[in-house]
Amino acid sequence: MRLSAPALALVLAAARASGGTPVLVVRTPDDGIQPQAAVDARGALHVIYLKGDPAAADVFYVRREPGSERWTAPLRANSRPGSAIATGTVRGPHVALGKGDRVHVAWMGSQSAEPRGPGGATPMLYARLDDAGARFEPERNVMQFAVGLDGGASVAADRSGSVYVVWHAGAGARGEAARRVWVARSDDEGKSFAREVSVGGEATGVCGCCGMRAFADPAGRLFLLYRAATEEVHRDMILMSGGSGAGAFRTTRVAEWNLRACPMSTAWLSRSSAGVVLGWETAGQVFYSVLEPASGALSAPTSAPGEGGKRRHPAVAANARGETLLVWSEGTGWNRGGSLAWQLFDRERRPAGEKGEAPALPVWDLAAAAALPDGRFVIVY
Repeated sequence: MRLSAPALALVLAAARASGGTPVLVVRTPDDGIQPQAAVDARGALHVIYLKGDPAAADVFYVRREPGSERWTAPLRANSRPGSAIATGTVRGPHVALGKGDRVHVAWMGSQSAEPRGPGGATPMLYARLDDAGARFEPERNVMQFAVGLDGGASVAADRSGSVYVVWHAGAGARGEAARRVWVARSDDEGKSFAREVSVGGEATGVCGCCGMRAFADPAGRLFLLYRAATEEVHRDMILMSGGSGAGAFRTTRVAEWNLRACPMSTAWLSRSSAGVVLGWETAGQVFYSVLEPASGALSAPTSAPGEGGKRRHPAVAANARGETLLVWSEGTGWNRGGSLAWQLFDRERRPAGEKGEAPALPVWDLAAAAALPDGRFVIVY
């Protein structure tokens, strides 16, 4: 059962690293699902989540200041009610913090979302907090021609004011093998966006109903993680890492998986003291690796301990001490909830402490993970 609003205080998880690093587990406010989290330089925790009809949900935003156990009053990010999708767990909103810690949110629109995409197509929606941080500006469709949204999309932002809304689509072509990754870029903190450009996927295709993830590091480099659909059977994980901006990407095949079906998977990217940490699923097991951006070196995959089989939707966070928290769902599926699990790893990527578990993960839900400036970890689910 979900915790009530008065019971939203942090719960100190039983799982601790040998060095005593705590993992704090927080229920998503207001019975929300599919939380996404980001931590700013002050240590404030920013969270978005979905609530309402899974086919026509609303996106809400809350914040918790450092040292507080209270969330701010929820702000709805979508001005038109019911414009987001929770169904499938791969189509929900993503969040990024940009210049001045402005909050940027992007999501795949529902059937009732407005404005529509070209020719009435499913829109790629974006909204940002206003200059005062008091409300969200009305959402906008940033898709100018690359229609064909199915799986999820993502957003990334850097400290210089660049914002990237990312999605995959066929742009009129048929079949997953013809899908590409598209990026719409803003250089003015989301006030305006250039026409989207194709940055990859021509050689690999993109798994149509799988989510993807975008991340921009402090140096302004853009990273994209998606699942391929080469010949509609090679469902490999592909990492694209670029310099400043969306050009000149380096492509790395992270993991291979042959499957003649869409696994409806999600992916994760976040900052690590060593570079960028990746999270993904292959054949019912979840993994993470660390990328050193300058050299492009990718560490060997580290898996969750024990047998896989029904592990999905990884989230990964890394602290300044080199510890990594891997979080995942267990037993979830189409229209079926499950449970939550996590494992802390030391800087040598060895399990530290026992595996953590929490019950009652609702239908269409997943978890978010983040590292706080003091080295603690937080899970929101």
